[in-house]
Formats: sequence, C-alpha cells, structure tokens
Amino acid sequence: MNRILLVEDDAAIVRTLTDFLSEEGFAVSSVSGKMQAERILEKEKFCLCLLDVTLSNGSGFAVCEIARMKEIPVIFLTASGDENSVVRGLDMGAEDYIQKPFRPRELLSRIRRVIRKNSPGLSPEISLPCGVSVNMEKGTVSKNGELLNLSALEYRLLSVFLQNRGKLLSREQLLWDIWDAGGDYVNDNTLTVYIKRLREKIEDDPQNPGIIRTVRGLGYRMDE
Repeated sequence: MNRILLVEDDAAIVRTLTDFLSEEGFAVSSVSGKMQAERILEKEKFCLCLLDVTLSNGSGFAVCEIARMKEIPVIFLTASGDENSVVRGLDMGAEDYIQKPFRPRELLSRIRRVIRKNSPGLSPEISLPCGVSVNMEKGTVSKNGELLNLSALEYRLLSVFLQNRGKLLSREQLLWDIWDAGGDYVNDNTLTVYIKRLREKIEDDPQNPGIIRTVRGLGYRMDE
C-alpha cells in the first residue's frame, strides 16, 4: 500500500484528506509541524509528502529539503497564490503544488501522476494478449507485427491501463488521469468512445475483450 505523509496544521483538512485518501487505498500519516515532520521522515518511508507551505512552528520549505534528500516526492498545499512561493517550492524540487481550497479528485489525480512518475518504470517492451506489443520508449503499439495508428488520447488511455495492470480503474479515475495527463477536456461520453476505439484497434474481438475488461458497474481492468 502506498504511504503518504501529510504535513498540515489545519485539523479539518487533515480529517477530510485522511478519510478521502484512505478510501482510495492510501495509508496516510499526518503531522502538524516542522519538527514532527522531520522526526517521522527520519524513521519511516513514504512514497509522497503532501506539505503545507505555512506551518504553525516552521516553514514547509525546510521540510521539503529533508524530503527531497530522502528522495520522497513533494506536492505543496498552499493557501497562497504568491508566485514567488510557488517558484521557490518548484525550484527546491517539489513535483507540484495545489492551491487551497482544492477539489479532492483533482488532488488525487495529481498524487497518482506523481507516484507513477517516481515509481520504477515499465519494461520498454510490453507484450499483451491478441498479439499486441507496446514499446514504451518509442511510444508505438503494434498488433501481429503491424504498427497501429493510435491517437494521442488513445495511447494515453492505454498507458494508464499499463501503469495499473491488475487494478480496477473506475470511470471517474480514468477521466481524471486522462484529463490531467494531456490537459484535454474529457467527459464520460468521450471516455466511452475512446475505450471503444481502442478496443477496436487492439482486441481480436472488441465485443468480448481480452485486454481491457469491463467490470460491470465498477469500471475496467487490464489483467496482469
């Protein structure tokens, strides 16, 4: 299970984010100040640090330095739209920042993107059923040795499934991940269309898919 450290001194935000992220499958540990954050970072391992810029007993920037020394990616949570603070955080090595108040689903999408980016990479050449092969280095997809002409969004959709093989992906999660990856506006109807188009290109029988399976009422899954 992915472990997240939340460094935030607003108790309401801590409760809301802890409950929300726990429901999404993350293990959340929270501390409210700089010294507590430094102590827990020395003892425990995390895949991500969610970090408020302004803490009750110190600056989030100091915590960011420690997290980055331990190669833990950081997303800043900030109530300030001050450009200098944002630039300073990014210059220190933070992966992203999100301004309060924020939408939990948007934050979730950013968290997943950062974790994927900092996780061990996929094998450059991935073989799937139906004679499908994906070359992650070249960004190409072939079927039975012939290159397939996938659109950018179709390729991003396939990449999300590859990054999450064996996991159930809800339609809502797919919408957020695809939108966030390319900045394109994708709604529920668009998602249906692109899953259909992708299946038509990679599946032997798109009506009975063997690669991207439908989990009725829940979402989709690409088996490991």
